[in-house]
Amino acid sequence: MGQRSRLAAGLALWVSVTAITWAAQQQAAPEPVARKIGAVKAINGQTITLKADSGPDVNIIVQDSTRVAQLPAGQTDLKAAVPIQLKDVQVGDRMLARGKPGEDGQSVVASLVIVMKSADLAQKQQHDREDWQKRGVGGIVTGIDASGGTVTVSVTPTYSIAIKTSPKTGFLRYAPDSIKFSDARHGTFDQIKAGDQLRARGDRSEDGKQVTAEEIVSGSFRNIAGTVTSVDAADNTIHVMDLITKKPVLVKVTSDSQLRKLTPQMAQGLAMLLKGRPERPEGAPPAPAPAGAPGGRPGGPPDLQRMLGRVPAVNVADLQKGDALMIVSTQGEGASPVSVITLLAGVEPVLTASSNASGAATLLSGWNMSASMGDAGSQ
Repeated sequence: MGQRSRLAAGLALWVSVTAITWAAQQQAAPEPVARKIGAVKAINGQTITLKADSGPDVNIIVQDSTRVAQLPAGQTDLKAAVPIQLKDVQVGDRMLARGKPGEDGQSVVASLVIVMKSADLAQKQQHDREDWQKRGVGGIVTGIDASGGTVTVSVTPTYSIAIKTSPKTGFLRYAPDSIKFSDARHGTFDQIKAGDQLRARGDRSEDGKQVTAEEIVSGSFRNIAGTVTSVDAADNTIHVMDLITKKPVLVKVTSDSQLRKLTPQMAQGLAMLLKGRPERPEGAPPAPAPAGAPGGRPGGPPDLQRMLGRVPAVNVADLQKGDALMIVSTQGEGASPVSVITLLAGVEPVLTASSNASGAATLLSGWNMSASMGDAGSQ
């Protein structure tokens, strides 16, 4: 075979191998799939405008071949979804859409649309809120037994509860900059660590000292106990001397911050609670709670969550230099101000009653994570 023939044969072989390789790659490469979750913002014919949970609004294009189904609120198994018509979808419904990305980069040509009705979600969220208030407990994590699947939380400096988990326990983790239940995302037992704020929902033991958890939500936040050194109401910032770290800290109040002030009676009740109740002889009837102290089961943990609802709200402008505060905030970075999640004023008797500011600050952990339980909807 001459050189020209060998070159031709080699070129033909290269073209053949290249073609086969390209064809194999094209066959193996999956088509891109887009997945969007959010709330229905508008419906125009076969196009649904979705307010996505993350990113800009997106148009969901529904075709005749698109599978449209409704999933009952609280369900996660798509096998429970039942077919519905596009006309059954309403503004405000929660939606998951899956399909091919549109050529404009701002739409999804849907092959599957799963809907949760807004009315069903509202009903479930209300039920969850009530159940969290009835069967929820919260506090600071003080101990973790990974082998036994148990977490110990301090509800107050003198009262702790063991949280028992099982393979059926659901875990959620708060976002680093938010204590809203709606911002929590799926988590694991391994993410929980000492110092975390944690709430659990489940059945309590007879003595109230253990909870078998159906659901746990936890997060890492900062506790601050201190006095106001200056207030800038126009900028919604407060300079506080933190009695825990012995250092000044700048806190920022946002639209999501909760600011409340204890009445003198509430403050005295909490001060008595912080000092602790005397131990009862075995078999003796439960001692009554101090006047003004948070309610709860007799002999059981105090119901700080209910008390929060009765604490009057205040504004930044209501705070003055020298006021004592207890604050739960984001962790913050460097010299940047930390964002207030919950701020409680009128706590002078509470801080005075405590042997250390850190112990007093932990009281706030039982409150701040209770306000929005059940608002997460479908995670």
